[in-house]
Amino acid sequence: MTTPAALGAGEARTRLHELTVIDVRTPGEYAAGHLPGALNIPLNHIQRALSDIRDAAHRKDVLVVCASGARSENACRILAGNNITTTTLSGGTGAWAAGGHELHRPQGSARTVWGMERQVRLTAGALVLLGLLLGVLVHPAFQILSAGIAGGLVFSALTNTCGMAAVLAKLPYNRPRSHDLDRTLAELRSR
Repeated sequence: MTTPAALGAGEARTRLHELTVIDVRTPGEYAAGHLPGALNIPLNHIQRALSDIRDAAHRKDVLVVCASGARSENACRILAGNNITTTTLSGGTGAWAAGGHELHRPQGSARTVWGMERQVRLTAGALVLLGLLLGVLVHPAFQILSAGIAGGLVFSALTNTCGMAAVLAKLPYNRPRSHDLDRTLAELRSR
């Protein structure tokens, strides 16, 4: 499978007016700061939005963004598999912010949700510690939990996917409300 086409933060900034920007992070991550004009369609809802994204891609080039670039690359591959040409932002919103470009935050979004990477690190670390503690205090077999998490992290790094992130994305604070996604898709159709 090929790597999707990518734009650097500087080039994306100069072309922002001619792009439809789709942010595939969770709603909480999106609320913490996103590219100006970006629409939030979380990665696990891309399939639902295929026809709207396809139509948008006929009108303007589509730039897909996430926190670091991994999820947006996955989204671009899914879209390419459905004959939709897109581009990813190299380094994601992290690179965008590091380049000194502004991030927009929705009005009234006082609640800050941790980024998915941070949620995964907390969960993986807590499970490893739990496995080690239970292995020492209860029975050595509980150390299998720690080994399983370690194996999952290695697999995640090798495949550039993250099963734990997919599970965490299903938690209520990481999911868009149905009417929010419907509103986003309606806005995508009007652009």
